[in-house]
Amino acid sequence: MIPPTSTMKDKGRVIVPAAIRARHGWGAGTTLVFQEDESGVRVMSADEALAAFRRSVAGKGGAVEELLAERRAEAAREGSV
Repeated sequence: MIPPTSTMKDKGRVIVPAAIRARHGWGAGTTLVFQEDESGVRVMSADEALAAFRRSVAGKGGAVEELLAERRAEAAREGSV
């Protein structure tokens, strides 16, 4: 199967093929995110990007939890002085 293609127009404009828009439910006004890595560029909606990010950090604690733990420990030390 030949993948869909599009040609970049002036000012960097690209038309996303209709079949791809339909599969992803993208319509007029959908914000698209371009994620670049060593293998190329991935295009997804902002909602899809947020969901992917949330999946990637789920259950890992993360910076917010670490900061809260540090603040709680600091508060406990200050309260016991």
